[in-house]
Amino acid sequence: MTFYAAPVARLIEEFEKLPGIGHKTAQRLAFHVLNLSMEKVESLAGAIREAKQKTKYCSICSNLTDVDPCAICSGGSREHSSICVVEDPRDVAAMERTREFKGLYHVLHGTISPMEGIGPEDIKIKELLARLRDGEIKEVILATNPNIEGEATAMYISKLLKPLGIKTTRIAHGIPVGGDIEYADEVTLAKALEGRREI
Repeated sequence: MTFYAAPVARLIEEFEKLPGIGHKTAQRLAFHVLNLSMEKVESLAGAIREAKQKTKYCSICSNLTDVDPCAICSGGSREHSSICVVEDPRDVAAMERTREFKGLYHVLHGTISPMEGIGPEDIKIKELLARLRDGEIKEVILATNPNIEGEATAMYISKLLKPLGIKTTRIAHGIPVGGDIEYADEVTLAKALEGRREI
């Protein structure tokens, strides 16, 4: 039983369908929208509509873009000899915020997860292999998440790349900046030791 007018209840239900949004947060969002001016509501609705209509996947790297190819793939200042492989378009944004990586990206749109019925053919691995055929790429950096699915995906891709003779590296994992060693679990400490480098 709902205690709200039908349009408000529907708005709450729609917000609840968003990932990570529970009933209380959906209520807060709905009432926030109801308190906005009509101009701001139209602007929000227009932004949602425009993002859905104009956003697509880059035909080269599969990142989200409004132009094809995306700005990174068509950017003349990027190093075209390395590709950083990530799981999700949000990972590209995270990597770009570091301002450290100057190469290209490839977005897999997921990871291999037999438990969820996701195999290598369900993510963008064959598209990655197609990009490597011209011989221009000298290094593939595997930047999948350090969980079971991410590790399995990285291992699968590295085995596919080994016969091609392309240098394949994995991003380091370990103790976060500001973290205490005494509170780190054994796997994190092992990864930190494994990824150590000379200073």
